[in-house]
Amino acid sequence: MILAFALAAAVLFGSGAYLLLKRDLIRMVAGIMLISQCAVVTIIAAALSRGGAAIAVAPGDAVSDPLPQALALTALVIGLATVALLLALVHRAVVVFRTAEQDELAATEAEHEAGLERQRQADREETETHPDETRPDDIRPEDERRAGRERGR
Repeated sequence: MILAFALAAAVLFGSGAYLLLKRDLIRMVAGIMLISQCAVVTIIAAALSRGGAAIAVAPGDAVSDPLPQALALTALVIGLATVALLLALVHRAVVVFRTAEQDELAATEAEHEAGLERQRQADREETETHPDETRPDDIRPEDERRAGRERGR
């Protein structure tokens, strides 16, 4: 591997790992993108052969292997799709929770879960205090069919 490609891959991976450790979701996505590009640079550098054309021009000329080029192109497409999906998820999180900080998202999620648990507890208490009353959402389809058959007799 040529030294320039090795240094480029090391810088990309180091920068990506640094950004991935940040608590901001957008920086984390940027870190994943840089690590993905590091993989592409490594694939290209591993297949690098000086003077070889991708397609043979004349019989007997040196030809470079097209497989690593196809792998690099595939890695680019997969990386782009992954980053697009992650950016869409981050956008949705920012729209819903109004923040991109991981700590604030965790706190908001904990508050939401506590509110849901309080609501479930209130529903349980209401059901226990009024057991004879049946709400429409408590009726199962089997109960409706059985009641219909009994009325038809």
